[in-house]
Amino acid sequence: MKDVNFTEYEVYDAKDKILGRLASVVAKCVLKGKNVVVINAEQSIISGNKKDIIEKYKVRLDLKERSNPEHSPYWSRKPDLFVKRVIRGMLPYHKKTSGKEAYKRLRVFIGTPEAFKDAKKIDIKIKEPKALYSNYMRVSELAKQLGYE
Repeated sequence: MKDVNFTEYEVYDAKDKILGRLASVVAKCVLKGKNVVVINAEQSIISGNKKDIIEKYKVRLDLKERSNPEHSPYWSRKPDLFVKRVIRGMLPYHKKTSGKEAYKRLRVFIGTPEAFKDAKKIDIKIKEPKALYSNYMRVSELAKQLGYE
């Protein structure tokens, strides 16, 4: 990772950004053919009541297909993989060739890797989430509630 040329990537900082809005912007960028890196994934925000958010994702973790449980959807408890899955949900063709190639151009990290510390970060123009919403929780809090340590 140290020999990566960070000028090839568009770097988005997820700190204090609403996850859904960030995911839609990143998905559009990836579909256009650009390499994208999302850093500080664990510090992104999900708006809503904490109890409702936790309940919603616990239900998703418990979904199992009766005939073959291996065919069931998988939701990771790790914050970086969780954010990557949310972004994948914004890709309209993730099962087709164009969507698979777009998904391969996406990298999501917990914290900031050394290779991207000096990279220019692209800012998404949205209002401060703390001013918009009274109820919200971070992805790291959700991951802990779902069993990630």
